[in-house]
Amino acid sequence: MEKTIPPIEKASYVEIETYQLNELRKVLHYVIGHSAFYKEHFKRNNISPDTIQRLSDLQKIPPVSKHDLQKHQKDFWCAPTDRIIEYTNTSGTEGEALTVPMTESDLKRLAYNEALSLACAGGSSKEIYQLTTTVDRRFMAGLAYILGARELGAGMVRVGPGIPQLQWKTIAEIQPTALIAVPSFLLKLIDYAESNDIDYKNGSVKKVICIGESIRNSDFSYNALGQRIKEKWDIPLYSTYASTEMATAFTECDAGRGGHLHPELIIAEILDDEGNPVVAGVEGELTITTLGIEGLPLVRFRTGDICAMHTEPCSCGRNTARLGPIVGRKHQMIKYKGTTCYPPAIFEVLDSLEEIIYYQVEIYSNEYGGDEVMVRYNAQESLFEKALTDRFRASLRVTPKLERISQETILSLVFPGTSRKAVKLVDRRSQLVIK
Repeated sequence: MEKTIPPIEKASYVEIETYQLNELRKVLHYVIGHSAFYKEHFKRNNISPDTIQRLSDLQKIPPVSKHDLQKHQKDFWCAPTDRIIEYTNTSGTEGEALTVPMTESDLKRLAYNEALSLACAGGSSKEIYQLTTTVDRRFMAGLAYILGARELGAGMVRVGPGIPQLQWKTIAEIQPTALIAVPSFLLKLIDYAESNDIDYKNGSVKKVICIGESIRNSDFSYNALGQRIKEKWDIPLYSTYASTEMATAFTECDAGRGGHLHPELIIAEILDDEGNPVVAGVEGELTITTLGIEGLPLVRFRTGDICAMHTEPCSCGRNTARLGPIVGRKHQMIKYKGTTCYPPAIFEVLDSLEEIIYYQVEIYSNEYGGDEVMVRYNAQESLFEKALTDRFRASLRVTPKLERISQETILSLVFPGTSRKAVKLVDRRSQLVIK
């Protein structure tokens, strides 16, 4: 891979659209022939591949949702079991976790996707990555990083989640050049290093691929979490966004102006509440159509993630569209005491106070059907509740209910034994657990 940019990503808009239109037609023929759900979906809506004459004709096809996937899981599957060689699943962020079957071709596509993503973040065969996330529990991302690094010709050391002592011991021994980590875990690594006189600023690690949490605001400036990391450890941070359902990642380049779309792998749309496309730079719901997937291809799948798409050419040489930071999930909007926000706005306040060690946000309905918000947190003794209250009022104009609890108690909430990621949000309005 060696930092090269595939020709399609430097092609003109017209060339990219022509390429995607041809690939889209292949996908439509494939799902009609192999997916019981799409065969019925297209028949019911009088859609055939011949009706798609341009990329904008995608709008003729009614989108599908995660609820459709949960209700008709195996009707979406397009490969027989004797061709499925890997079963992964979603984290169950919204209800029941979804199983995603993968063929040999799908795994090769996943490896290609992650190699592109790592190369987008300046990676090459000279890189040694240290993976600080799990690779078990049917977690696609961990598998993707391993396959992508191998495709790139780079080194990979799989340490897994947690245990700062083991992370730093491995860094000292293997000398990795890049970490793949959840941003909030980076702060714990830094705290451990500072407490144990580890000279982390002059070590082998020169960059971090950040997953699972946003480090940027909508204008691409660093948010509170990103700022806290950069103030402590001023190395390049590359934000990345992906989901198991689309088996594709959007990763930042050195410009740090959004995660690049790889047009040979996915078609992305941003839709408003009525399902109409919005103009570039305007936030809406990310809706995707996967290209080149055999096991679980998706056509116009509404991800539930709210973000904006940016289409101006990037200084890195790619002409591909880029996704801005995810500002929230459509079904997680909070209406609280006259204020409307998404959970990341609450996370931003909590992440801005370095005295807060762990936290969990709970949303539930009151007796009148309105939203209530409870923040449980553990913090250093130097943090007074008034400081937290004032920060909330300044940022959100309202203060949620606050409950300060012991570290042992908060750890049992944030890191339950069955979860592969930290649980930062529990939405009891519809029994959602957000990781």
